[in-house]
Amino acid sequence: MLDFSSALYLGMRHPAHGLRPWKTLTYGAPAALREPEGACVIAQKLAALQGCERAVLAPSTLHLFWDLFGILSRDNIAIYMDAGVYPIGRWGVERAASRGVPVRTVRHYCSDALSMAIKNDSSHGKRPVILADGFCPACGKAAPVSEYANLASSTGGLLILDDTQSLGLYGHSPDRNNPYGTGGGGILQWNDITKNPYVLTASSTAKGFGVPLAALSGSSRMVGWFEEKSETRVHCSPPSLAVISSLEHALAMNEKYGRAIRSRLAQLVRYLLDQLQKVGLRATGGLFPMQTLLPRPGLNPAVLHVKLLAQGIRTVLHHARNGHGCRISFIVTARHRPEEIDHAADALAVALRTMKFETTRPEVLHETQLP
Repeated sequence: MLDFSSALYLGMRHPAHGLRPWKTLTYGAPAALREPEGACVIAQKLAALQGCERAVLAPSTLHLFWDLFGILSRDNIAIYMDAGVYPIGRWGVERAASRGVPVRTVRHYCSDALSMAIKNDSSHGKRPVILADGFCPACGKAAPVSEYANLASSTGGLLILDDTQSLGLYGHSPDRNNPYGTGGGGILQWNDITKNPYVLTASSTAKGFGVPLAALSGSSRMVGWFEEKSETRVHCSPPSLAVISSLEHALAMNEKYGRAIRSRLAQLVRYLLDQLQKVGLRATGGLFPMQTLLPRPGLNPAVLHVKLLAQGIRTVLHHARNGHGCRISFIVTARHRPEEIDHAADALAVALRTMKFETTRPEVLHETQLP
């Protein structure tokens, strides 16, 4: 099966024989009592890559968002959540909302709408907390991070970014030869925002770096405040020594090979877009590795997904961002080869030809035939 559903964008793998060895997976103690060996050093390397003063590791972004919004809910705040925020960030907001914190959902990546909402609520005297994803695969755009950060600083608020999608991929100084930028430090580096005391990022390293781990990064004061107040660092297991060793390996690979890997990935994404155009399809996503096919008259994404599976091509079938209908996405990684993209394009052409003569009801197919 040719897989275009993996979000391991840089194609990093971390076999045990290539990692610094460990004698045990866990010490049986929470991070608040005993930090796993190497956690602080690796966290600091990741923070430096992102342009932040400090970082702290966690098992997942779910741990981070659950903790972060639980802590913030004790303060006099109002949350302004971007309409496109990933579900895990929303779950953290729901915890704060259950404690009575007011929440406003703001139009996706619209700094004017955000500014107006904060201004209209200014008489309430609550500190604004802005939540957004650093990059949105659904629309293929980066957040207006500079504008959001300026709003946070001018109002004494806080900007929290889920930077999972761009960490490892985007970096500083993007140009024609390096469209993703340099370094892979994420959306703050992409926007040349470093060591901003009004900005925190909560990011998983599972996509760009291929390590199921997360980090909260920001100023030394804010990260220290989080560590002091955190509940999951007291009541949950910390990241295992195995995943910490894997992140160490990933950062070393990024330093040595990251520039070449990102360059190859950009070429492959461009190649996929060219091949899609040849079969009469277009996609949204810019140069992001996740390319979502745009709607076309007569094109039933659910049927197309099944037909591609039948030809040995696995894609991502998902709901459209507006919640109406479904879409198909191809995710390209640096491990794909041009001939694999050719094979996918040929399979698309075959599927599109056969679909012209079919009238399968999409709702029946969606309910009964999708894997």
